[in-house]
Amino acid sequence: MRFTIFAHGSRTGWLVLALLVLLIMLPLAAVVLQVLLPGFFFGSRQIGDLSLLGEMFRRPLWYLSLKNTLVLGLGTTALGTVLGAALATARSRWSFPGARLLDGAVWLLIVTPSFILAQGWVMFASSDGLAASWFGWHWVHDAVFTPAGLIAVMSLSKFPFAYLAVYSALEWKMDRLGEAGRLNGGSAWTVWRTIEAPLLLPAYCSGALLVFMDTVGDFGLPASIAAVFRFPTLPYSIYSALYTSPIRFDMAGVLSFYLVVLIALAMSVQFWALRRARFDFLGGRATRAKAERPAKGAWLLAGGNFLLLASAVGIPLGANLLTSVTRPGKSGGSAFTLDHYRELFADGGQLTDALLHSLSIAAFAAIVGLFVGLLVAYVLTYSKFKLKRVIDVISLISLAVPGVVLGIGYIFIWNQAWLERIGLLLYGKPAILVLAGVAGAIPVITRIVTGAMAKVPQGLLSAAQMQGASFSRRVRTILLPLLRGALLSAALAAFGASVFDLAMTSILFPPNFMTLPVVINKAFEDLNFGYAAAATLTGGTAVVALILLMERLFKPKEARRPSR
Repeated sequence: MRFTIFAHGSRTGWLVLALLVLLIMLPLAAVVLQVLLPGFFFGSRQIGDLSLLGEMFRRPLWYLSLKNTLVLGLGTTALGTVLGAALATARSRWSFPGARLLDGAVWLLIVTPSFILAQGWVMFASSDGLAASWFGWHWVHDAVFTPAGLIAVMSLSKFPFAYLAVYSALEWKMDRLGEAGRLNGGSAWTVWRTIEAPLLLPAYCSGALLVFMDTVGDFGLPASIAAVFRFPTLPYSIYSALYTSPIRFDMAGVLSFYLVVLIALAMSVQFWALRRARFDFLGGRATRAKAERPAKGAWLLAGGNFLLLASAVGIPLGANLLTSVTRPGKSGGSAFTLDHYRELFADGGQLTDALLHSLSIAAFAAIVGLFVGLLVAYVLTYSKFKLKRVIDVISLISLAVPGVVLGIGYIFIWNQAWLERIGLLLYGKPAILVLAGVAGAIPVITRIVTGAMAKVPQGLLSAAQMQGASFSRRVRTILLPLLRGALLSAALAAFGASVFDLAMTSILFPPNFMTLPVVINKAFEDLNFGYAAAATLTGGTAVVALILLMERLFKPKEARRPSR
């Protein structure tokens, strides 16, 4: 008798595919359909005027949004990729004081929401910010709030994507290739330019693509700087189109369409570049790269690393901290105060309710996302479902597509009159935030769980199946115990990301149902920087403490047991 690891592979595969289409592909298709049939979701079946796509280049705000997005995206991609690749190369080759701090800062920048980093820069560089009031650096305002300054600020928060891509590629090295080049008279620069750099092209392309996608889809920076500097981008103009009177669904649809096109073009360029040559150069003589202390210049590297960390991490996070505990003094300068923190919990304060709303939504999204992500990982790892490659691609799409675009699609899909008759009109209700959170959690959870699931031998599940164990029992008695640590990590990662998802919640939050990111952003837009900073630190501390508590309570005891 022939047993398969997934007796119900087709049925489960179709279920997973249906869920991913509902959560991710259907909203994206709705954005495109809104351009082709502008009134489709509001009762009209007339074919739209495709000339509206051409209006992008004739309407000043639309064109400026596209131009700013391209300038910010291309500039940040160039600077962020060069910075990340250079740091990764230096970190893999040389050991210097503070090198481990760089590794920690990279992950801190990745997990910290961009709007918090951007708000920190505004608090530091605004005309009456910390740089001007504390140090008298009035020039900082004019330096930061320009296109070039914003590119620099964005690069300091996005370079970790290029850093991780290149650093991972440098884990193994083939010294014989470089040695052959040097034996033939090549200088160190020539060897790097003609041998090492071309072989690292896939890593450079991957890092650049990640930087570009995260930059053009970023909602946090334009939303934060709007209080002091006008720099509209496609994500922020999409948001503005939904919160003007009358609501401009045509504008939101066209801008979202162009944003998706930019992402698709970036991915196409990467695929084209990687198909042009082979890059499989590792052989049996490959050795793991080991950082060595340089003969000279170690403290120069340490000093450069310190300046980078002070700029990328110290300024935005330090500005939040200082702003939260200071207020303008009567005779100039600043005075210490805790009034901003008292205001958070004063009568009628919104923070408590907003934090509870965000925590509950993130918890539901993490739980549902964990269930869906586990099924996706199971299908990708063990089943012979013929469309599992499609499932893998869809599970990654929500990483590439900006949250504002998915948010627009959710409005189109879940704001239909006929849904109200069957009780599924979700727009304007907290449930739509849970669905959006699940869509954002799926790719993160899937990647984490798939990596851990690949280590579980297929034979264990096959043996249980041969003994008559059902699919649910195999999962419950074999997979869940073996994957407990990975499942916990995946759920907590999705939970933390969902709490601070500004793009989705800003577009989809129901009336009188404020969330933590919305409260922080609205306070910031009202120039109440002290309150916004205090809310950011209080909410962030609460979320981190809760994550650490959950990890302590539910992490497998074996993982916590100290080695003897």
